Amino acid sequence: MISLEDAVTARLESHGARFEVLIDPDAALEIKRDEFDGELEDVIAAEDVFEDASRGDRPAETDLEDVFDTTEPLEIIPEVIKRGEIQITAEQRREMQEQKRKQLINTIARNAVNPQMDDAPHPPERIERALDEAGFRIDPMEPVSEQVDEALEDLRPVIPIRFDEVTMAVQLPADHAGSGQAEVRQYGELEREEWQSDGSWVGVVTFPAGLQNDFYDMVNELTSGEAETRVIKDEDDIKTR
Repeated sequence: MISLEDAVTARLESHGARFEVLIDPDAALEIKRDEFDGELEDVIAAEDVFEDASRGDRPAETDLEDVFDTTEPLEIIPEVIKRGEIQITAEQRREMQEQKRKQLINTIARNAVNPQMDDAPHPPERIERALDEAGFRIDPMEPVSEQVDEALEDLRPVIPIRFDEVTMAVQLPADHAGSGQAEVRQYGELEREEWQSDGSWVGVVTFPAGLQNDFYDMVNELTSGEAETRVIKDEDDIKTR
């Protein structure tokens, strides 16, 4: 379950009665769109249906039977969310906007590059300033994934930006290959790999271009600067860092 502070109220009025449930805001939106695939018990603040959640008042069982044909809370909660409205306070709205703003900035920073600067990643601080300059406003009731395209459209007049991937070849020395290759795999899709006769490991991995600097930092820290990396643009054009 989640805490009461993290929950929003979903409310349904039907047959002259009111029903309220306490639910995680993102999960509520997923349930409303039939996109929720988690465990309901993990995203509710109470396994109960209320007439007034703020006071803890419960509706009559006859009202539950009339509207939902059951008194089982776990069966009723999704129905209240789907058929009702999601209520959020001004403070909850501000907190959700700030949380989604951070998620949006991180998503763009991980995937976007500057095409005018040899596809260098944009730092999160630059993206944040550009969003402010563009006047982009986060919708707290929409998933971040559905707001990225609109944010990019607003950003393009402010900064040169595009989403891209990079394919990176990396060679880890033998002393660091065992643990290091597992870290490399986590960055994206491993295209190919090969263990060398000297015990070193060579891998080619594709990942969001905005993670290039993080990738370099990771392999350098793992190998004390002994790793070799190459950005692969095509078969005939390989740029060594």
